[in-house]
Amino acid sequence: MFQPNLLEGQRILVTGGGSGLGFAMASAFANFGASLCLMGRRQQKLEEAAAQLPGSVQIVSCDIRDAEAVEKALDQIWQDSPLDVLVNNAAGNFAAPSESLSHRAVDAVLGTVLHGTAYITLGCGRRWLAQGRPGNVLSIVTTYASTGSGWVLPSAMGKAGVVAMTRSLAVEWGGRGIRLNAIAPGPFPTEGATERLAPDPRLLEVMRKQNPLQRFGDPAELANLAVFMVAPQNSYMNGEVVTLDGGEWLQGAGEFNFLRALSLEDWQKAASARKA
Repeated sequence: MFQPNLLEGQRILVTGGGSGLGFAMASAFANFGASLCLMGRRQQKLEEAAAQLPGSVQIVSCDIRDAEAVEKALDQIWQDSPLDVLVNNAAGNFAAPSESLSHRAVDAVLGTVLHGTAYITLGCGRRWLAQGRPGNVLSIVTTYASTGSGWVLPSAMGKAGVVAMTRSLAVEWGGRGIRLNAIAPGPFPTEGATERLAPDPRLLEVMRKQNPLQRFGDPAELANLAVFMVAPQNSYMNGEVVTLDGGEWLQGAGEFNFLRALSLEDWQKAASARKA
């Protein structure tokens, strides 16, 4: 399946594609022959990213929190050529005690994570349906979209909404040629986001150690999964949320998973005590 021309003929829009995981996915898509469009708020960042990618890359500066701006941006993209795939990657998040959040803080995160994602997904969907074209949407959510998480309340609320959107539209639009799926990544530290979520470097080590694989994810690993999920050869997958976290959320789900702290010597002592 992973041939060099796997995504040839596919025009893919990546929101938040100028850096981090968005850029990693865009690079992978380009390497498999896709035609790219990058969207973000900072024009310079987009230009720098496009210069590192092969082929011709369309860049569109847009704040997806602005519904009218999203419509204008999509009109601009469609004038060049219709999209085949939308990757909802743009997000915003920071860690804080929930009782300290102002309504502006909540709106700042939900505006991008939930509202902006909905605006651009519905905008692409309307255009695909009007033209009778197939469409494909991949959204980047998070493992705590289904469990919730303290200290990142607006993000948890917004990502849960994106999961609901993905599953709802997968049913509503699936029979009309549009499929929607999502990836729920665990810890993939990136510049900027990591500083907002783990301001103390010691917290990163705590995060790493609590993962069953004892490491963070590599952006290339997420990009590989994204390539598989948007590829035409994977066209029967619809409405799925694929977790990619090294088993981290399972580590917190099992009641007795705390026993991993025991050494081999501790287990041997416990076995001797049972026999006695």
